[in-house]
Amino acid sequence: MAHATAVRKSRHLHLELPALPYAQDALAPIISAETLQFHHGKHHRKYVETANQLLEKDPVEARSLEELLRELVRKESSQKLYNNAAQAWNHDFYWHSLSPEGGKPSAPLRHQLERDFGSYEKFVDKFAAAATGQFGSGWAWLVKKDGRLEVMGTANAETPMTQGIQCLLTLDVWEHAYYIDYRNQRERYVKATLEKLLNWEFAERNLG
Repeated sequence: MAHATAVRKSRHLHLELPALPYAQDALAPIISAETLQFHHGKHHRKYVETANQLLEKDPVEARSLEELLRELVRKESSQKLYNNAAQAWNHDFYWHSLSPEGGKPSAPLRHQLERDFGSYEKFVDKFAAAATGQFGSGWAWLVKKDGRLEVMGTANAETPMTQGIQCLLTLDVWEHAYYIDYRNQRERYVKATLEKLLNWEFAERNLG
């Protein structure tokens, strides 16, 4: 995935908040315009702004947001910067993992899902279980690891990308992703999103 969220300045990397890849009301009624107004316009923006403030105080040599995260993941002293920069990356990836068109994977990708999970329906069940079963805040991911498709869950700001794992899709299960629309019913948000909004074209591009 090509991110437009980081640019080089004279001394350090500077993150930029990317625009949503669709209109703010495009995912309604599954994800409302109000949710996107807060989720993208406030939460995602705050991660970007906080990361930039920290980078101003303590610049890190990196050519991209991905390179920055791979450098920071090894440094416990930079945990606050890592958390905010990783959330900036995760959210950009999440917006692209969703599409108003939704749909189903192409035949080649569906074949890989069937090969590695047994069926498309078993993949959906496993992905939903990872998303609904994540204790507290975090993410569910469809990834390619060691030549096979897998489902992973990560807590808080963690992302498989920093481990060199190829990410295909993600679903945000922090409460701010669904609380306006579904209150505490994470399961309803997960089910509706998996049924209607997954961006399989994006997954295929990431698969390469």
